[in-house]
Amino acid sequence: MNDSARYLKIVEWSDEDQCFIGQCPGIIGPCCHGEDEKKVYSDLCEIVEEWLTLWKTEGKLLPPPTYGKGIVEKLVEIV
Repeated sequence: MNDSARYLKIVEWSDEDQCFIGQCPGIIGPCCHGEDEKKVYSDLCEIVEEWLTLWKTEGKLLPPPTYGKGIVEKLVEIV
């Protein structure tokens, strides 16, 4: 598993912007957008990998992983 896979990535539609917006909580806020949901997710994964690589290159500790925290289950409960 690569480091990027340890972090929850969110792509959601924005009515205000009329496009999909991608973000990775704990790593980077809204950072990419577009009309194609899959392309935005792909761009987001690449951006997260770049951030993690940069942090490791600079000797910084990576943030705690956000996967496996039951986040999806909690979101489903809200709906």
